[in-house]
Amino acid sequence: MKKALITGINGQDGSYLSELLLDKGYEVHGIVRREAMEDAQHRLRNIAHILDKLHLHVGSVDNYLSLYRIVQRVKPDECYHFAATSFISYDFDDEISVISNNFISTHYLLASIKELCPSCGVYFAGSSEMFGDPDVCPQDENSAFKPRSIYGISKVSSHYLVTNYRKHHKIFACTGIAYNHESPRRGFQFVTRKITSTVAKIHLGMSDTLQLGNISSVRDWGYAPDYVDAFWRMLNHEVPDDYVISTGVLHSVEEFLDIAFAVVSLNYKDYVRTEEQYYRPSEEVPLVGNSAKARRVLKWQPKKKFEDIVHEMVISDIEILKRSK
Repeated sequence: MKKALITGINGQDGSYLSELLLDKGYEVHGIVRREAMEDAQHRLRNIAHILDKLHLHVGSVDNYLSLYRIVQRVKPDECYHFAATSFISYDFDDEISVISNNFISTHYLLASIKELCPSCGVYFAGSSEMFGDPDVCPQDENSAFKPRSIYGISKVSSHYLVTNYRKHHKIFACTGIAYNHESPRRGFQFVTRKITSTVAKIHLGMSDTLQLGNISSVRDWGYAPDYVDAFWRMLNHEVPDDYVISTGVLHSVEEFLDIAFAVVSLNYKDYVRTEEQYYRPSEEVPLVGNSAKARRVLKWQPKKKFEDIVHEMVISDIEILKRSK
């Protein structure tokens, strides 16, 4: 039986990957913070339904000794590194924390695996924010990295570290440069979940307004369960490599709004208010990925349609609110 270790196991990607690996017969281990274990009902809600099938370890990915001991105990065959500070700041207001959580933790993990279980495959969660302000559209594995947030910088730095361990230490390490991927488990800090949760509140009479920034902004949005399948395929291919994971299709926030409100038979124009404080810097060249390499080499492709993703998220948020009443 293969053993997998997942950092960020209670997040969107970690929880869906856990389900996938369990279905494939893996022994699944995850790292969680102590406060999550003490408040499992809320902090571990994404994996609550499979807790009895998981092996959870209390620790911190930005503490080398803590991480080292967990790797030593588990000796995984595969390791998926999702844990990261995901808030995208363009003000460089929290650089030390982001670099520590994202870059240094990646270094600690790679160093521990090199020392304790060098045959372990490592997946690193990259991001389209690594391209930041791209020169070309769409972007692929050969496009230049031009990050414009500290988050993007931390991901690029970590990616180069992964490449170094692959080339010089012969670790089977891969970076998945994943574009935006959504689901009912998406964090509330992301615009997609902000929209679907507010639509649910409006539908149930708990709110009457949704405040957003530039609704003309466009994104390459996919489905999280589809994407974790690609991550698994990377570590189960013959050769370690890096891949862009994306749909290659752009949709605007306005399109997302139109579909989300239509689920409850409403017109978004009656409820949405645009506020300058929510605007992000505009992109002259949009972030949209070319995943031809993943489709060709890994035999992967996104399956769930954009409209169906939005619909599922709205219905889920309505059900969540109904249960909490």
